[in-house]
Amino acid sequence: MRSYRKSSHTVHDLKVHLIWVTKYRYEVLTKEVGYRTREIIRQVCAQNDIQIISGAVSKDHVHLYISYPPKYSVSDLVKWFKGRSSRKLQEEFSQLGKRYWGKHFWGIGYAAFSSGHVTDEMIREYLKRHEDHPNHQDDGFTVE
Repeated sequence: MRSYRKSSHTVHDLKVHLIWVTKYRYEVLTKEVGYRTREIIRQVCAQNDIQIISGAVSKDHVHLYISYPPKYSVSDLVKWFKGRSSRKLQEEFSQLGKRYWGKHFWGIGYAAFSSGHVTDEMIREYLKRHEDHPNHQDDGFTVE
């Protein structure tokens, strides 16, 4: 059976696969820097009720598959992950300053892919069946 996350006023199952890269795709996320990146991401998740489903820190990019509450936007999540890790990593590893003299550690942008078990077709079928429900009102929305 599927499990949903619950908060005071919502029931949700929001998951996203995020990917972001180091600036210039430099392979700097090795050894201690890679481990520290992982720790920082875990801290951001713990502070914001974000559950890590899976993740990987590669030499030049990060994959993160998470479940998050609906009060956050995907862009907020990425801003927190990239912003906090960039600041902390450059403070703690002075050798990164040689490559990232402009204080920009991560490349611009990110990839985000939503995930779930419900397809577009399942939603259309549900809404079509809902039209026959006794409490249904025709409010001008149509599913074509």
